[in-house]
Amino acid sequence: MKTLEKKHEFFIGFDSDGCVFDSMEVKHKECFCPAFIKHYNMQPASKYAREVWEFVNLYSKMRGCNRFWAIYHSMKLIAQRPEILARGCAPVDTADLEKWLAMESKLGNPALESYLEKVDSPTLRQALEWSKEVNARVKDMVHGVPPLPGVKEVLASASQQADLIVVSQTPLEALVREWAENKMDHFVNLICGQEHGTKAEHIHYSTEGKYAPECILMVGDAPGDYKAAEKNGALFFPIIPGREEYSWNELLNNGLKKFFNREFQGSYQQKLLDDFNRSLPENPAW
Repeated sequence: MKTLEKKHEFFIGFDSDGCVFDSMEVKHKECFCPAFIKHYNMQPASKYAREVWEFVNLYSKMRGCNRFWAIYHSMKLIAQRPEILARGCAPVDTADLEKWLAMESKLGNPALESYLEKVDSPTLRQALEWSKEVNARVKDMVHGVPPLPGVKEVLASASQQADLIVVSQTPLEALVREWAENKMDHFVNLICGQEHGTKAEHIHYSTEGKYAPECILMVGDAPGDYKAAEKNGALFFPIIPGREEYSWNELLNNGLKKFFNREFQGSYQQKLLDDFNRSLPENPAW
């Protein structure tokens, strides 16, 4: 990331899952959640465990969080659901997970495997086995998911005036495969996954000392993407969940022009953020 060559005055980072690709639903509903129910013995309360998982990862302001943070958040919500507890299911102790999350930024299987070589933690071993199965399920299940309408046009246009990278918490192997499968990898200068650290770190190390803050834009579909941009003093364009096609059309026809003309900051960005904040709830309905 630090060695990313600056070729243009502007820089744009793109999240991948749920932003460029409409892949969040299939990945979480068919891969992450079934493995979660299996590895955490939620079969007797699968309906309610699924509601928790989907709220955390798809339908709340936690959307887009790293998979291990999703385990943490899900366990906290499971502890608050009497329907789950009444069926003999219980949340696992998250103490070891919290400790690892606090000390590690590269939240992927390699970092967790390395950590488990030094410590003995059944709950972290459980999380690792779950994560490995998730990767296997994704590789087996998720194929032929095209980019959302408007994405390729945005990438083609933006790449003429900006250096582009992928900023994601998806494993690198899946990112490289999905971008190459859709013949879009040539638009970006770098693909960053969970093995490279947090999204904020991706932006920081790729842009530090190279681009002015008003020349850095992050495009994403989750509050975590906005926080990563905000932490770096960068601008943010939201791809609003449920209104993805509208968002990409807006970015193509208005957002890019305003960004390159340095008219993005201020009232235009604020309206986008207001719409974005209204799209995802903070608390569940149950």
